[in-house]
Amino acid sequence: MTRRTRALLLVLALLLTAAGCGLSAPGGSDEEPKVTILGPWTDDQERHFKEVLDGFGIPYTYQGTAATREVLLAEVQAGNPPDIAILPGVGELVEYAGQLRSLSGLYEAKEYGSPWQPRAEDIPDKLWVPLKADLKSIVWYRGAAPDRSPAPLDAWCIGMGDDGSSGWPGSDWIEDLILQREGSAVYEQWATGELNWTEGPVVRAWTAWAGLLAEDRKAARTALMNDHRGPVGGHGLLFGGGCALEHQGSFARAFYGDRKERAEFMDSASLLPGGPYKVQAHEVSADFAALFGRSGPARDMIRRLASRDGQEDWGRRGGVFSPNAAVPAKEGAVEKEISSRFTDRLPLCLDASDVMPAAVRDAFYEAVLLTVAHPEKPVRELLKGIQKVQDAQSSDIPRLTGVCGRPQ
Repeated sequence: MTRRTRALLLVLALLLTAAGCGLSAPGGSDEEPKVTILGPWTDDQERHFKEVLDGFGIPYTYQGTAATREVLLAEVQAGNPPDIAILPGVGELVEYAGQLRSLSGLYEAKEYGSPWQPRAEDIPDKLWVPLKADLKSIVWYRGAAPDRSPAPLDAWCIGMGDDGSSGWPGSDWIEDLILQREGSAVYEQWATGELNWTEGPVVRAWTAWAGLLAEDRKAARTALMNDHRGPVGGHGLLFGGGCALEHQGSFARAFYGDRKERAEFMDSASLLPGGPYKVQAHEVSADFAALFGRSGPARDMIRRLASRDGQEDWGRRGGVFSPNAAVPAKEGAVEKEISSRFTDRLPLCLDASDVMPAAVRDAFYEAVLLTVAHPEKPVRELLKGIQKVQDAQSSDIPRLTGVCGRPQ
């Protein structure tokens, strides 16, 4: 290869690289610095989120991935974190607290009350802000409302597959059982590590769920293979899983496609195994944004995303729910009903696995999968294993101390 040929190839490579950067960064030219954003939204949600970002006129690049935790860790270890990281849950952001920039002054604190600003030990205030919320502690159904309390196993859609079995849909059952059986105070103690896994409230809730799965071992093991999103190209588990009830968050409606108007929901408490229970609180989840970068454009991006206008635009385009109390309820009967759960006087509690240290969360998921595979086995040994992992966590890692609260 001649020098002239190598030079031509180098010029061509540089041109292609520049063209690629232009395509990945709507809203700005190649010469302008771009705000780098890592987030969990892909496919249609990524497209809608980029539409919101384009409206700000701030040059950016967005990387959407289901593996936000792993990608962020790799980028931080390489010394090149994104300017803005958006993670599904605040638990892992706690471990980066020393590297995060304060968001003080970038959003109206009164618009984000409990539990969206969880209390933390030895961590400065305002290091993260939620950009999307989901309601849990609910059950989706089609047709007539369920009339059996609690519901039998053959009524339930249970999808544990998530590009490989993760365990998280099952963890939602355990969390909801502890919340509805024991109340928000006990739930908060457990989620933040103050209550041991081998204590009565956890053992009783886990045993109740295992008892449901033991009603039909074959059906329980089938749950390991079912994707919680339902068959590819279908309308979710509720309309393609041969079942009538789905214990899933508000985001499940997006999987139902053009049949979503036929899906209704109710509070889960009366249908959970061992029930019926009284509704004591609502479990919720959120995607939280944190700031690693120092630049003015990155700070302005957070300001716009967390503002009432930004949240309203994101909700309208993406069909998502906002934790911002100033954003009006979405149109539609189901949407308004979901929004009302965020503002009624019952406590809201963040998803427990989302606030736990990563190692504890992973042990939680693994134990859930083992219970699904062998629901007849006593649960205490599994819980001892999770407790061992929790006890091994370094005392140097900051931790959350308050993840429940009444909405403002």
